Amino acid sequence: MSDLLHLPANTTPDAICDAIAEHGGVIIDDLLDIETLTTLEEELRPYLEACASGTNAFAGFRTKRIGALIARSPTSRRLATHPLVASASSQYLAPYCDHHQLHFSQAVAIGKGEGAQMLHRDRGVWGSTLTRAVETQFSTIWALTDFTHENGATRIVPGSHRWEKDRQPTDDEIASAEMRAGSVLLYNGTVLHGGGENTTIHERVGVLLHYTLNWLRQEENQYLSCPPEIAKGLDPELRALMGYTLGGPVLGFYSTPGAPGEGVELAPPEQLFENATPDATEPDAV
Repeated sequence: MSDLLHLPANTTPDAICDAIAEHGGVIIDDLLDIETLTTLEEELRPYLEACASGTNAFAGFRTKRIGALIARSPTSRRLATHPLVASASSQYLAPYCDHHQLHFSQAVAIGKGEGAQMLHRDRGVWGSTLTRAVETQFSTIWALTDFTHENGATRIVPGSHRWEKDRQPTDDEIASAEMRAGSVLLYNGTVLHGGGENTTIHERVGVLLHYTLNWLRQEENQYLSCPPEIAKGLDPELRALMGYTLGGPVLGFYSTPGAPGEGVELAPPEQLFENATPDATEPDAV
């Protein structure tokens, strides 16, 4: 079995970007404290308990997945804007876009008896026409529980982002992203990876917050998962990260539906929130 590089919590965006460029992924150890982990569990557990398991092998017949984390979980908002991770994402994707944006949010609980997920590249959500010269994603999996080989730690193939598309790994080329709760796996959209098999009696729970280029369609529709009536209470930086901003000179403008002469025409999304103030109950930064 291959090994995956680990970096300490006091690492730098430069070191993270270098590691992902070389290996396709890297683990940052112990980035969250126990209080943050406990709060995340409290915020997300009711939704996970109410959610049905997947209906196909890729989603996992014994795996639960929930979205809309920005709307549902104040602590997930802190993770999405974590200074180290968000800075590394912005830096890593900068050669391909003006700004990065939040691609999707999920909490994933891999249950006992779940099989290994098919190895895949996340960039496949846009089909096969996007050139490999453009890196599409900077992805994160935050460990809410310990990730072990036995409980379904994410499998990742270091270096496979540089392989020919059809090359398949041997068993000894696959690494298990084992990490303590509070650590985070960071990887790009081209590296082969997939959920692991859970042979234990315990769930393996992670929070997935992925970033992409501001000119690509997001996998999770942020404007439905976190509509304006909720987004108005968020920090402007987070709203912009979700896509409530122009993705270039004109990408993403809006006009107000309604009677002639009412509302705005061809306005930037920020104008919708001109009189909004962030929710005073927003937690401090991680």
